[in-house]
Amino acid sequence: MAELSLRQKQLDLIVRMLHLNQPPPPPGTVAEQEEEVYKILVLDSFCFSLLSPLLRVADLRKHGVTLFFPIDKPRQRVDDVPAVYFLRPTQANADRVAADAAAALYASFHLNFSSALPRPLLDRLAAAAAASGSAHRVARLADQYLDFVSLEDNLFSLAQARSYVALNDPRAADADIEALVDAVALGLFCVAATLGTVPVIRCARGGAAEMVAAALDARLRDHLLAKPNLFTESSASVASFHRPVLCLFDRNFDLSVGIQHDWSYRPLVHDVLGLKLNKLKMPADKSGPAKTYDLDDSDPFWVANSWSVFPKVAEEIEAQLARYKRDVDEVNQRTGGSKGGVEFEGTDLIGNTRHLMNAVNSLPELTERKKMIDKHTNIATVLLGHIKERSLDGYCDCENEMLAKGTVDRSTLLGLLRGKGTKEDKLRLAVTYLLSFETPPASELEQVEAALRESEVDMSAFQYVKRIKSLDTQIAASSSSASRSNIVDWAEKLYGQSISVVTAGVKNLLSSGRQLALTRTVEALMEGKPNPEVDNYLLFDPRAPRLGGGGQFKGPFREAIVFMIGGGNYIEYRSLMELAERSQPSKHIIYGATELVNGVEFIEQLAELGQKAGLGGSSNHPPTLQ
Repeated sequence: MAELSLRQKQLDLIVRMLHLNQPPPPPGTVAEQEEEVYKILVLDSFCFSLLSPLLRVADLRKHGVTLFFPIDKPRQRVDDVPAVYFLRPTQANADRVAADAAAALYASFHLNFSSALPRPLLDRLAAAAAASGSAHRVARLADQYLDFVSLEDNLFSLAQARSYVALNDPRAADADIEALVDAVALGLFCVAATLGTVPVIRCARGGAAEMVAAALDARLRDHLLAKPNLFTESSASVASFHRPVLCLFDRNFDLSVGIQHDWSYRPLVHDVLGLKLNKLKMPADKSGPAKTYDLDDSDPFWVANSWSVFPKVAEEIEAQLARYKRDVDEVNQRTGGSKGGVEFEGTDLIGNTRHLMNAVNSLPELTERKKMIDKHTNIATVLLGHIKERSLDGYCDCENEMLAKGTVDRSTLLGLLRGKGTKEDKLRLAVTYLLSFETPPASELEQVEAALRESEVDMSAFQYVKRIKSLDTQIAASSSSASRSNIVDWAEKLYGQSISVVTAGVKNLLSSGRQLALTRTVEALMEGKPNPEVDNYLLFDPRAPRLGGGGQFKGPFREAIVFMIGGGNYIEYRSLMELAERSQPSKHIIYGATELVNGVEFIEQLAELGQKAGLGGSSNHPPTLQ
C-alpha cells in the first residue's frame, strides 16, 4: 500500500534535503538540466549509516553532491560552494557546525538534523554564530525527523546497539533506562512523522514495551497540540480504519528466535558472514582481494532467492550460470561470420549486421549477469565452507526438531555439542534446548551442561536463561499473592521486565504452519476480534481524549508496524512478510527493531547479562537462586 512505503518516503525527504530543501526538478526536464548547484555534504557517523542503504555515490552526484565528508575529520576550505549538513542534534555536532561557520569553510550552511534540535542546543549554536559573526552564512536550519535506517521497503532499524543489554542490565540506573526508552520513542515518532500518520499503539502490559508505548503516546499527544503539525495534512483525509496499528514487543517475548540457526540464504548471510546495512564485506582470500557487495533490491538474484533454503540457492546459481553460457554461445554463433560453415554472401550482409548490432546491445546485460553470478558464487562458496566446517545443517535440523515438534534426539544433541561448530554455535543450541522444553529431564540437562564444559564454552548465557526460567517457575508456583508479588518485583528489578513471557512465547512457538508466536499475535491484533492471547494488551490512541473510556478503535487494521525492542532479526521479518502475502484481503506490514542482530551477537548480549548477574564462567557448580 503506497501510503506506508517508508523507505521511499524517507528517500524523497532526503533528496529534497540534498536540493537545499526545495523540490527536485522533474527528471528529463529543462529545469533539471539548468540546475547546476554543486554542493558538499557533511555527515556524522549515524547519518552516514542512514544514507548508506538509500543512496550510492553515483546517486549523490546526480543530486549535485560533488564531495561528502565526515564532520569529525579536518576539512579544507571551499568558500564558493554551499554545504548541506546532515547530523544528529548533539552538543558535539552543534559545536562543530559553529566552528565550521566561524572558519567560513563554505559559502553557505544548510543545516539539517535527523530529529528536532532541542532549544538549549539551538540557543548555543545561535550564540556561537553571533559571537563569531558567521550567522549570515547559515542559510537554513531544518528538523528532518529521519532518525531511523530504512533497509528495505518494509524493514527499518533504529541502529541502537546492545539495546537488549541496556534494557535488562541489573546495574542500569533508572535514568539510563529512561533515556533509552525516550530514544526508542523518538525513533518511532520519526517513523510516524515520515509516514505522515498517527498509529494506534498496542503492547503487552509491563516491561519495556509499555514504557516505550507510554513515552511515544505522550510525545505524539504533545506534538498534535500544535497547529499546524507534522500530521496536519493527513489528519483530515485519513479515517480511523486507514490508520496503522503499531505493535510493540519486548525481545523477552520470544528469545529463541533471536538465537536459532536458520537455513535460508538471507539469514545465513546475516548470521555467518555479517551482513550490515545491506552491504557484505568479504575478506581477502586465495581467490582475490577483499570485496564489498551490495545486497539489496538492485540485485535481482538476491530479491528472487534470498528467502530460499541454501541448497535451492546453490542450484539456482548453477542454473543461472548455464543460461548465461548458453546466451553467450548463441551470441558468438550469430556473430561468427559463418552459417553452417558457409561464408555469408552479399545478400546476407544486412542480416549479419543486424546480428552484430544485437550482440553489441546485449553485451551490457550479459556483463551485469556475469557480475551477479560471480558475486553469488563467491558468497555461496564461502558459506558452504562454513556450513561444512561447523556442521550448520545439523544445528538447523536439531533446533527445528526442538522448536517445531518439541522433541530432541539426545545422541544428536550431545554429538553436536561435542563435535563441530564454534563455541557460539554450541551455546545457541544449548540455550534453544533450554527454551524448547518447559521442564527438561534433569539427567539430560546435566549431560548438556557437561558437554558444554567439555567444549570449554562460557556458560554465562546458558545460566542466565536458566535463571530466568527458574524465576518463571517460582512465579507460577507461588500460591499467595503476597509472595508472588515479591518475586515479581525482585525479578523485574534484577532482570528487566516481561519475565513470565520468556517461556510463554516458546511453549507455543510454532503452530501447524510454522508460524512464529510474534506473527500469530500480530495477526490477532490486526484482526481486532476478541482473542484471549491479546485481550489484555494495552491500547494507546494519541488522537483520542486521555480520559475517554469508549470509542477507541481496536481494528480491524489493514496496515501494521511491528517493532521489536531489544533487537530484531530476519527470521521474524520473513514470517511477517509471509503473513502479509497470504492474508485476504491483503495486509501491509512494516517490521522494525532497535537493531538487527544475528544469533552470535544476541548470544553475546545474553552472556554479558549473565556475567553482570554473577553467572559467568564455566563453573561446575553454577549459583543457585536464593
